[in-house]
Amino acid sequence: MLFGKSLFQSVVDRLAEEEPDEDLSPREPHFRIDGLGASFAPERVSAAPEDENRRREAYLFLMGEAPEAEPPPAPPEPTPPDWLGRLSIEEIVVDLAITLADDRETLNEKRRAFARLNHPDRIHPDFRDQATTRMKIANLLVDEALLRCR
Repeated sequence: MLFGKSLFQSVVDRLAEEEPDEDLSPREPHFRIDGLGASFAPERVSAAPEDENRRREAYLFLMGEAPEAEPPPAPPEPTPPDWLGRLSIEEIVVDLAITLADDRETLNEKRRAFARLNHPDRIHPDFRDQATTRMKIANLLVDEALLRCR
């Protein structure tokens, strides 16, 4: 505090002393943009439909002739993955290559490697049901093997 006043109050008082009171009476409205030295006027303002057609034709003339658009080629038929028919537990055990000597880290790595190749999100939607079945069985087998590791 300076001389019994807060710093803020002393700054407000000093600013009030330095600046004269502005004329606060309402001013006449004006239609000039402050800061522009000169005004401008558009060359021509028109919203007639013939102007729109003329502009479109001029644009299309500059574009030249468009080649005939060919329909996009049909997407190729999805090829089924090699493991599509391997849905039995025995086949998935072989694909996982789980052994009794596997520890927790090895089993988790085998689960991730299996998911990289077989996860339903990585294949065509037509084959997602089979991939989901394989992942469910593989996760069950890895979980059972992890329980034996304890």
